[in-house]
Amino acid sequence: MGRSRRTIPEELLLLALDPTTGTTAQPQSLDLGLAGAQLVELALAGRIAPDGDRIAVVVPRPTGDPTLDCALELLRRRGAPVRAVHWIGGPRLGLRQTYLSHLERCGMVHAVAGQMCGVLPTTRYQATDTEISREIRARLDSAIRTGVPPDPRTAALAALAHAVGLGKHLYPGNEGRSSRSRLRDLIRHDPMGGLVAHAVMDVQNGVAAQPRRNSAPAGRQAPGGRGAPEPARGVPAQPRHGSMARAVAH
Repeated sequence: MGRSRRTIPEELLLLALDPTTGTTAQPQSLDLGLAGAQLVELALAGRIAPDGDRIAVVVPRPTGDPTLDCALELLRRRGAPVRAVHWIGGPRLGLRQTYLSHLERCGMVHAVAGQMCGVLPTTRYQATDTEISREIRARLDSAIRTGVPPDPRTAALAALAHAVGLGKHLYPGNEGRSSRSRLRDLIRHDPMGGLVAHAVMDVQNGVAAQPRRNSAPAGRQAPGGRGAPEPARGVPAQPRHGSMARAVAH
């Protein structure tokens, strides 16, 4: 996988970074979203494929991206397709920091050392090229504004942004309500993104123990022969994390 294109985990993290405070919005759910974004990126690279609500490795060849290849190898070692909700809900210690450090090495953010309460050391991250973040945001805005089906990468990014609760961060207040609704509806345009987004929300809502019921209409099939989730209907309610949860990356 070449580095001419940013990965979906990188773009999701850049969307979540607050340009004023240098912290990430929705930090707890963002960790789940990054694990889900890795699955979408691996699927787009042809390494994995959905099988109902499970994820199967179809090509174990490395992508060339160390972080993605680590996830791919862990999936391969499972030996059998794993439920997306179990994968996303598993321990992902340090995944957000791994990607922040990666973005710093790539020159997309720079670390700013500080202190909390004058004692505890903290690290905040500022985008070095705001044009990149604006371009990512413009893709979402265009898909929301025009109603034209977006490309799979943008659709998956929108699905994950909704799933982790970035809607109120990107489109705040009453004036952003319709945009948040359309952001949610973009889930329908990418089956893999929809599967992963629902898994992220299921983990947050504590319903990961039971398989997702197949709610797809007859004739609409996902790769692997089972119906794809229909995100526009019955989207699980998101947990209340507060209107803007933030954390400082250490």
